[in-house]
Amino acid sequence: MPLLSMHSPIGDLTLFEESGTIVALDWGWVPDQSATPLLRRAGEQLDAYFDGRLRQFDLPLAPRGTPYQTAVWRALCEIPFGEICSYRTIAAKAGGSPRSVGQANGRNPIPIIIPCHRVVAEGHLGGYSGGDGLSTKRWLLALENPQRPLFEPDNETGEAA
Repeated sequence: MPLLSMHSPIGDLTLFEESGTIVALDWGWVPDQSATPLLRRAGEQLDAYFDGRLRQFDLPLAPRGTPYQTAVWRALCEIPFGEICSYRTIAAKAGGSPRSVGQANGRNPIPIIIPCHRVVAEGHLGGYSGGDGLSTKRWLLALENPQRPLFEPDNETGEAA
């Protein structure tokens, strides 16, 4: 499987390609890489995103998941750059419950590009399993909309005071 690692402001990232589509983005560096034109394009788009020059990714994606998970991930892709949406709102679009949306978010194989960081709970940030957890989610949200006040965590769960 072709893959490409890159440095980013939130840590090293590795992109994975299969059959001409992006199938995963993971935190960490892989030493043996095999860059393809698509992986280079994805890396360039991520660099532009982190530089504040890209608001929407234009890449062929094929995340693997259950039909419910893929429905949630499609709904996430509809959240505009710089906006946030509640788990409850995504559940209304994709079905299920806020908790099941959170579980599908946690299994998102292509974070950032499929913007699970844009989903928040009512009254607090919710969770985030990528990078350094909530600090990474907070960083991504601030990158996209530095004017939006974010919930201030008062404990390890990130719940608002």
